[in-house]
Amino acid sequence: MGSSGQIAIVVGAARGIGRAVAERLAKDGINVVGFDRDGAALAETAAAFGRDGLSLDAQEVDATDEGAVTSLISGSLARHGALHILVNCAGIVGQTGIKPHDVDAEDFDAVYRINLKGAFLLTKAVLPAMLKSNYGRILHVASISGKEGNAGMLAYSATKAGLIGLVKSAGKDYADTGITINALAPAVIRTDLVDAMPEAQVKYMTDKIPMRRTGTLDEAAAMIAWIVSPECSFTTGFCFDLSGGRATY
Repeated sequence: MGSSGQIAIVVGAARGIGRAVAERLAKDGINVVGFDRDGAALAETAAAFGRDGLSLDAQEVDATDEGAVTSLISGSLARHGALHILVNCAGIVGQTGIKPHDVDAEDFDAVYRINLKGAFLLTKAVLPAMLKSNYGRILHVASISGKEGNAGMLAYSATKAGLIGLVKSAGKDYADTGITINALAPAVIRTDLVDAMPEAQVKYMTDKIPMRRTGTLDEAAAMIAWIVSPECSFTTGFCFDLSGGRATY
């Protein structure tokens, strides 16, 4: 079973890693449905794809809204007839550069809803369709901070650690079904999310990378494209490294 002709949902497709992955998958012949809560940015991305001869089925959605997620996934199934791949790149950093005792509880909740609850809702929503066809690839973008913790990034580190735990648990639950559920733990990838961080925070993270540089969107997209391909068939419940040598386990 080749990837060409498959149906993929990419969450967070308007920009950053999500957009890069959506573009890579579309170039590989996969029919891509792009989810994002920023409808205007998603529409711009879809228009840019069209100018390049690529197609993106753009759908505005808040991934923390279970009803909206379920409805849109049902609609995607109705239009495309199947669902083979979910790549979830949605995420926010929240407050950074502050001590835990200064973290605002509402900010923590906002980060949790997008980074972890949204991932749970998406996973829950796509699994029934994948189970029917005994095939599926689910990939959640976590972070090296979820493995090691980053100072000054409590909410982000905690929720990305939770996301890795979600993948490790769910991967085992569906290991005998033809469905793989994995995570990717990037170090610093140069995106809008990173550009919005204080430079001192970015330097703190980059200084930990033996390659002494940030990763690129193309590198992230290439690795994700392989993880969600039929070729990656004997790995599930795993967190892949994309950290320039920073990860040690």
